[in-house]
Amino acid sequence: MSAKKAKKVRVAFRKNRTGRARNNDLTREYDHESFDGDATTAAERISGKGNLSRYRTVISEERAEDGTVLPSVDTEACMEGRVIRVHGLNSTVETGDGRLYTCTTRRILKTLSTDQRHVVVAGDRVLFRDAEQPNRLEGMIERIEPRTGTLCRTSRYRKHVIVSNIDQVLIVSSAAEPDFKPNLIDRMLLTTEQAGLLPVIVVNKVDLVDPAELQPVVGVYAQMGYRVLLVSVKTGMGIDRLRRLMRNRESVVSGQSGVGKSSLLNAIDPGLDLRVGDIGTANKGTHTTTTAELIRLSGGGYVVDTPGLRQFMLWDIIPEEVAGLFRDLRPYEHLCRFPDCTHSHEDGCAIKNAVADGRLDLRRYESYLVLRGT
Repeated sequence: MSAKKAKKVRVAFRKNRTGRARNNDLTREYDHESFDGDATTAAERISGKGNLSRYRTVISEERAEDGTVLPSVDTEACMEGRVIRVHGLNSTVETGDGRLYTCTTRRILKTLSTDQRHVVVAGDRVLFRDAEQPNRLEGMIERIEPRTGTLCRTSRYRKHVIVSNIDQVLIVSSAAEPDFKPNLIDRMLLTTEQAGLLPVIVVNKVDLVDPAELQPVVGVYAQMGYRVLLVSVKTGMGIDRLRRLMRNRESVVSGQSGVGKSSLLNAIDPGLDLRVGDIGTANKGTHTTTTAELIRLSGGGYVVDTPGLRQFMLWDIIPEEVAGLFRDLRPYEHLCRFPDCTHSHEDGCAIKNAVADGRLDLRRYESYLVLRGT
């Protein structure tokens, strides 16, 4: 067993383990049959035990920083691996020596109550047990190790972890086809600030426009200390510099559909040979990459190619935190007249005054108001 001392932990399970606690057809039975009160009393569960039974006691070694229970497993019988991709109910797990296992997930991990949309995601470090099938590398994931460096968003009112255990986010946009969307970049920058990840803003397809047209917006990000790269797959502009930034790092490439994420990765490492698509109708991209996948780079490091995003809704960021996650607004936040200033309508607001004086970019301020919901 593991060297850490295991202990019993009371945890909640998903609400899919029990049926109805009461019979709701009593009136129908009374109308069509004789009503047997004694039989009804014996069949009912007035105490609501169905809800209470959603809680179980499991043997756990510890809890992760986010409160996730780490079930106790026999580490001597398990192997360590990294999730390369998740497809349906199966995950592809790579071992340290490069072997690829097709793994299912232990039932207790799937039934533990959690706010996450998916239990296992690309990039996860896991402990899994070899199924010992002849001529097939198959196994079962017994435990997911604590995550660091996660890129998350809200999807269907739940936490959608796009990828885990990375340290750099390449926020890819395009100068044209589809149009440049700085507001999407702002949303992703807030997420990287909250998660402590290193963001790199990559503007692709600069060969389609005059680069001078991008300077008013790109210059604002550069002044805040963000690294901004203007690249073109067609001309090769900026590709070498981007390749150096990704060397020996664990990066995720994210952005809206059609900006050329897969094309960029093919230019950086031609051996990847990723599938690319064309721009769809209405100047919108089409989903070529369908699932997040961890890819080893020939020059060292990993990269995760993700499906294109139609929208990026923030997760676990309250309105009062938004100004502090804007690098340009943060220095003025505590100079306002009122300590609970929303920076939208109050008198004596330092941020509003800075916008009026031209010290803060108006577009960024308007983006803040949208994100804060004011």
